[in-house]
Amino acid sequence: MLHSELILALVSVFVAAFAGGFIATRLGLPPIVGYLLAGVAIGPHTPGGSADTELALQLAEIGVILLMFGVGLHFSLREIAAVGPIAVPGALGQSLIATLLGLGLTQLWGWSLSEGLIFGLCLSVASTVVLLRALEDRNLIDTHSGRVVVGWLIVEDLFTVLILILLPAFADPGGGGGGLAASLGEGNAVLEIMLSLGQAVLFVLLMLFVGPRVIPWLLREVVRAGSRELFTLSILATALGVAFGAAEFFGASLALGAFLAGMVLNESDLSQRAGFEALPFRDAFAVVFFVSVGMLFEPSILLDEPLHVVLVIAIIVAAKSSAAFLIVTGIGYGLRTAIMAAAALSQIGEFSFILVGLAASLDVIPAEATNLILAGALISITLNPFIFRAVDDVQRLLSRRKEFVDYAQRRYPEVETELELRRHAVICGYGISGQALARSLSGRNLPFVVIDYDPFTYDRARAAGITCVFGDATVQEVLIQADVADARVFAVTFSNPSDTVLAAQAARNLNPAIDVVARTTGSGSAGLLRSTGVSEVVDPEFEASLEFVRHVLHRFGIDSREIGALQTRWRAEYYRSD
Repeated sequence: MLHSELILALVSVFVAAFAGGFIATRLGLPPIVGYLLAGVAIGPHTPGGSADTELALQLAEIGVILLMFGVGLHFSLREIAAVGPIAVPGALGQSLIATLLGLGLTQLWGWSLSEGLIFGLCLSVASTVVLLRALEDRNLIDTHSGRVVVGWLIVEDLFTVLILILLPAFADPGGGGGGLAASLGEGNAVLEIMLSLGQAVLFVLLMLFVGPRVIPWLLREVVRAGSRELFTLSILATALGVAFGAAEFFGASLALGAFLAGMVLNESDLSQRAGFEALPFRDAFAVVFFVSVGMLFEPSILLDEPLHVVLVIAIIVAAKSSAAFLIVTGIGYGLRTAIMAAAALSQIGEFSFILVGLAASLDVIPAEATNLILAGALISITLNPFIFRAVDDVQRLLSRRKEFVDYAQRRYPEVETELELRRHAVICGYGISGQALARSLSGRNLPFVVIDYDPFTYDRARAAGITCVFGDATVQEVLIQADVADARVFAVTFSNPSDTVLAAQAARNLNPAIDVVARTTGSGSAGLLRSTGVSEVVDPEFEASLEFVRHVLHRFGIDSREIGALQTRWRAEYYRSD
């Protein structure tokens, strides 16, 4: 039964991914290595592997869609234009070099010119999925170099989308077009190519000019309905629906449609909340993507064609990285950006799979090419986290040569930008306690940011001019948005002790020196909170009782200093008790 096959595929993928990721983490390796090897273990090319590869690949497509939707949420047209002077020439130059190297290599193997050209194109495009994971793990997405390399890969993706649109028409004139081009081309190759380009341009124009008026309006109406579940569904429906429409009606890729949908939503005030709601689904299906890559890999190629595999890895990891480094430093865009670009481009991923799969279905590339691309992807993705770990060390090493640093940043000097918030307070929850704290800090011009999960409270805080982050304060990604790593105080006003513990631990992970102040409900939980790194605890009910005592004693003429001393002694006794 279909349901049984689907359930078996999901169970196999998630259980294997959990086991592989857990083991990799315990060994000090990135979880992504475990996901990839888990795919190899349960794949059809490993003895005992039984997972359904086709179903896994279909589920992985959802991961690619949601990840590209997330990329769009991080980027606007203004930001892409800002990195255009390096992203466009860098992406085109690096793609050209990698393609020519791949073409030259295949000529030594006796492949045809067209086969070598397609193979080189597959080697030229890096994985945006892998890059985003690497940048998110290191909190680098919103840095200058992070935006440059993501913009670079987006230009590569757009270039690859153009290839995907045109390849069927070139490979099979009259039969390979997508969307409306196939039905209107009527066997005319030139007309079909022009129609393919035209419908892709039409889709982009619709998304850029009609999308900003429709998508944000629709989501605002959903917010007014007051249902969190409905909002989550609207985000998934937008990402998946636009992606499907792009592929079905305009012949574009699912990834391009999802990216443009995210970029359109980025212009609205709901982009932050949309990204947060889609995060669990994105993470889960991104894992499916990595496992599916491992499932496609045939380990036998390492024994059958070891020299071919080594040469392919050399192009992906060494040649592409060197080309990116030389292009960035040659343009003079900065040493850090050059090293980041080199690390980011030292792998291939989802678009390479899509392109080689399309070429294989059109029978314009040998079967060996697919296995070599998968081997190159698996090994380069596994190596990529280790390459990123070396970025800071390489930068320190090269920074010793001042002449080279000055040359590398002669046109665009790299300047450390100050964060908008630094040494600030982070207030978790904008209820009565949170509002009182925010009012007192604001009245003294002290910097702070509020984190709240309720959409209406969030909107009310923003309307009052409060710097606010939407999301769950127990989630590390939300705390990163609030710049917890640079904060002075972390104030948790939650009434639930378990949520307070999770939030405090997440904050301590990002900033071990931060001063955590938390609300408690009874003296029994004070010890638990202190054991998790909470510096000060406050029990609203106990503090209210002290106010009753102060008020009543004051009415009997007791001196304020005596009342204050009594309150101090009782506080010490109460909060010291466990």
